[in-house]
Amino acid sequence: MVLWSRVSWMDLGLGLGRLVSARGLRCSRRQSRGSQQGESAERPQSSSETTKIPKIYTKTGDKGFSSTFTGERRLKNDQVFEALGTTDELSSAIGFAIEVITEKGHTFVDELEQVQCRLQDAGAAIATPLPSAREAHLKRTAFSEDAVLDLERRIDVYTGQLPPLTAFILPSGGQSSAVLHLCRAVCRRAERSVVPLVQAGQTDASVARFLNRLSDYLFTLARYAAMKEGKEEKIYRRRDPAPKAGP
Repeated sequence: MVLWSRVSWMDLGLGLGRLVSARGLRCSRRQSRGSQQGESAERPQSSSETTKIPKIYTKTGDKGFSSTFTGERRLKNDQVFEALGTTDELSSAIGFAIEVITEKGHTFVDELEQVQCRLQDAGAAIATPLPSAREAHLKRTAFSEDAVLDLERRIDVYTGQLPPLTAFILPSGGQSSAVLHLCRAVCRRAERSVVPLVQAGQTDASVARFLNRLSDYLFTLARYAAMKEGKEEKIYRRRDPAPKAGP
């Protein structure tokens, strides 16, 4: 359930602290789905547990407004929600890429899952406009510059294993590479949606830097996937001008 794209955290009555805690559990350790499902199926739920589950629909956004984490009510086409929606779309695209890449046996699946977690962090920062944020909000939603540095390190590692880039390439190189190029394109759009918020002083500039570096990472990873799969990347070739008609 993506809380910022359909209903707000405030509408659901969920504190961001609870979201951050749950996010940390998901991102810190990959657990067996089978064991989780088995435990859930065997343990009976009490009536108090079932009544705590909120409904997915709250009807509070029916008039075209939603809430930021700081409690502001804004139109759903506000730049904040535009940026949140595009960031969510990027995470969904990466999720699809993970499914494709897993079938190919690539070893960087865990990295992409961590990227999805960092996108959740970025979304929390975007949903907390700085002018209306209190200190308690900022402590929970601050976006770390370490995420940018981590991507730079990974880009350098993969680049060192790739042949030099001597020409423009087209999105190609097999299924894994192509879907990563698609993620890269969505990432660029997410970055463009965040830049106005940074310029307006509503979002930390580190979020935009992360998205900028993430697009470079996805581009590099697409090339790496093509190389590992032995697929050929298509090169951009300028079309020759049509020959002039004779006299």
